[in-house]
Amino acid sequence: MSLLILLLGISLLFILILKKVNPMIALLAVAILTGLFLGMPASSVMSSISSGIGSTLGGMVMVLALGAMMGKLIEDSGSARKIVFILIKAFGKNNIQWAVLITGLMVGIPLFYNAGFVVLIPLIFAISAATGLSKIYIGLPMATALSVTHGFLPPHPGPVALAGIFHADIGKTLIYGLILTLPIAAIAGIFFPRLIIKKDQPIVTDLLIEEGSDLPSASRSFITALLPVFLIVAGTIGNSINIDFPAKSIFNFLSDPTAALLISIIITVLVQQTNIEKAMASCTEGVKSIAMIILIIAAGGAFKQILIDSGMGETVKNLTGNLNLSPLFLAWLITASLRVTLGSATVAAVTASGMVLPLIGPNASPELMVLSVGAGSLMFSHVNDTGFWMFKEYFNLSLKETFRTWTAMESIVSILGLIGVLILNQV
Repeated sequence: MSLLILLLGISLLFILILKKVNPMIALLAVAILTGLFLGMPASSVMSSISSGIGSTLGGMVMVLALGAMMGKLIEDSGSARKIVFILIKAFGKNNIQWAVLITGLMVGIPLFYNAGFVVLIPLIFAISAATGLSKIYIGLPMATALSVTHGFLPPHPGPVALAGIFHADIGKTLIYGLILTLPIAAIAGIFFPRLIIKKDQPIVTDLLIEEGSDLPSASRSFITALLPVFLIVAGTIGNSINIDFPAKSIFNFLSDPTAALLISIIITVLVQQTNIEKAMASCTEGVKSIAMIILIIAAGGAFKQILIDSGMGETVKNLTGNLNLSPLFLAWLITASLRVTLGSATVAAVTASGMVLPLIGPNASPELMVLSVGAGSLMFSHVNDTGFWMFKEYFNLSLKETFRTWTAMESIVSILGLIGVLILNQV
């Protein structure tokens, strides 16, 4: 009966989202109703709601806010555009897909998916015009890179939220995510498009894209874009050394994503030599852009806590205990099912977390559970996902073409992510 109530709750959530109800409101309403129908007293339901919001946001709200500030500073400074031009020159027109893919990965680390897409799409169109290659042939590698970083790499909202819920080390999660990212992005973003997309026109003259003189230098651009990742990875590696040494406390400090992002923002403002008032305005705009994302994650955390406090997580564990399946696979399968049903990758991930949290054990580390759920949250994007429509409209595709390109690419990333997580779990 409890499982039936959960399925009805998820169905209601799906209907509300289809009816264009704000996901935060939908999640809160469904969380309360699900808790009540599962037999929880009203006072316990509201206590779980408050506890879920606090526990979910408590350890990551600063990471999300600082990450958004960092991304906006990079966007407004022109560093993202500068990286594009540098890589295009380095790779040449015959390897333009690789240049776009690596650009997407680098830009996607500090920028959220929608922001990265909007920043890079004019450059994709300009590259298409200069090379004679079809827009989708060049654009799919960019979308793949942004999607992979969105699903696997902190400080994006999904991985950060899951790391907090599963009590995973964000530094280790980032390192594991980086191991998966490049091969998955290459397969889904380079080789897959070459199999299904015709170039339409032969490559013509040299690239005609003008950089402009108002962009920052190459060193500034690369430093600001990659600094948070470098600090977190360096801190995590240094902190993992088993022997004590004087600088270990410094590495421990740097491995904390809040500290790493704060340091990165300060260095970025200094390196870019931006007017402090303008820089702070960019930071404010950055936080505004993700305010609703933070609220959706908070509401998802409330739903997660209802599922935990009502015993639903244990129910799922008991039901799947005799299946003899990997907890990582089960986490991916449950999340993928919610993703197909609900549309939003973030909503699917935080909703699934409450169901799969009890599955963590000797056979599934918290960090790999984060990546498994992250991979599941990318599965089969279709008409209930805003990313689907954004890709369709910008590239002027039919529904059939969007399913054939975007949806297929997202599914490949999801399945390869699961395979990669299972391989890492055996190493």
